[in-house]
Amino acid sequence: MVFDESFLGYGKYKFDEFKFENGDVLEDVNVEYNIIGTPKYDDDGNIVNAVVYCHNFNGSCSSINNLYQITADGAPFDKNEYCLISISALGFPESCSPSTTGLKYKFPKYTVLDVVNFNRQFLHEFLNINHVLGVCGVGLGGYSVYTWACEYPDEMEFIMVCDSSYKTNGYRYVITRAVDSIIESSDGFYDDAYDYSLSKTMVSIYKLLYSFYFSKKVFQEMSNDQIDVLMDDYVDEGLFTDIYDVKFANDIILNFNIEEKLGDIKARALIFGNEDDLYYSSEDDTLPLKNLIENCKVVLYKSRRDHTGYDDYSVMFDEFWGFLRDFKK
Repeated sequence: MVFDESFLGYGKYKFDEFKFENGDVLEDVNVEYNIIGTPKYDDDGNIVNAVVYCHNFNGSCSSINNLYQITADGAPFDKNEYCLISISALGFPESCSPSTTGLKYKFPKYTVLDVVNFNRQFLHEFLNINHVLGVCGVGLGGYSVYTWACEYPDEMEFIMVCDSSYKTNGYRYVITRAVDSIIESSDGFYDDAYDYSLSKTMVSIYKLLYSFYFSKKVFQEMSNDQIDVLMDDYVDEGLFTDIYDVKFANDIILNFNIEEKLGDIKARALIFGNEDDLYYSSEDDTLPLKNLIENCKVVLYKSRRDHTGYDDYSVMFDEFWGFLRDFKK
């Protein structure tokens, strides 16, 4: 299919089928996407300024709207200069997931590489794109970025990752194991009919996940009453999140480790780490990348996250500008 600019904006596409790494195949597979910006073409009609954004654990293709600071007119990823593509990842609604397929615990067990191949298939089939300018990601989305750049090193010119990691170990492994244990201990998880106990399980999970929702600095600045109010709001969100989607996404975190393949990355890399982050340690998850990825710049920043949970990306403007200068088409 040739790219049609009527595809810009929010939309849905359907694969005839998608094949998982383990050999499982699903048919009539939904893909939710959001495309913003301005496509630019070479003489053969290929888009040359496509940048893919991979969302975090609580995100979707709409999460790209949280990047308004860096996609506004005159900003580093000015929508007049770039074609920005965001896809709700495999395993997340409203794309193909345990909840949207109705398969629940019977959904195929997938990996981060499956998530990457899901994105690649969408680019190939729907947009006729086989090579992108860059791939960017935050949190869990960073896992996809690293995997994509390792497994298909010739498919992008640069990668950008913020607050993420290349493996699950230490404190993060403990949290992920704890989430898995809470889910597995739920009496109703393997029932075909919905059980109210699953909602109570999701409340417990989201209280645990809230423990690293903000930086240590922000938590210390809040009163206990403020923490309680925001925790209640966060837990309420969990009541509308499907436990099977969380289970399968949590599983790919639990088993993730791509450290040995990072040397295969050919793309230039810009990696950001929050010095105050509780979940992704700048010391353990960001700084080592200077020696693990050949052409890599690592930038540490201080948290300016407010109580809505979104980072102030304006603190990174100078780094974005300097890095993107060589790739601007």
